[in-house]
Amino acid sequence: MTLLTKTIKIQHLTLGVLLQETFVNPVQFKLFLKMVNGCLMLKEDLTYFNGEDFLINIPHSVLKESIISTSFDSSSLTEQIITKSKIEQPS
Repeated sequence: MTLLTKTIKIQHLTLGVLLQETFVNPVQFKLFLKMVNGCLMLKEDLTYFNGEDFLINIPHSVLKESIISTSFDSSSLTEQIITKSKIEQPS
């Protein structure tokens, strides 16, 4: 079974990496992105608590100056792409 992991990274130019969260569940990833977008659009602080041991609060002034990037990673997906490209190459 292939596990796709999706990562969101919030990085400030002077403060460095403020948040780097990885999700296996695509629904949780999408909800988290919507939460970040909502904070930016409504000019609110980003406050996040995972329910166990992680609490973060990023003020809106810092959040709006940050670079927010997302990515996904799967070694099995890379292997599938290489295999597919080999199959599709004409002989």
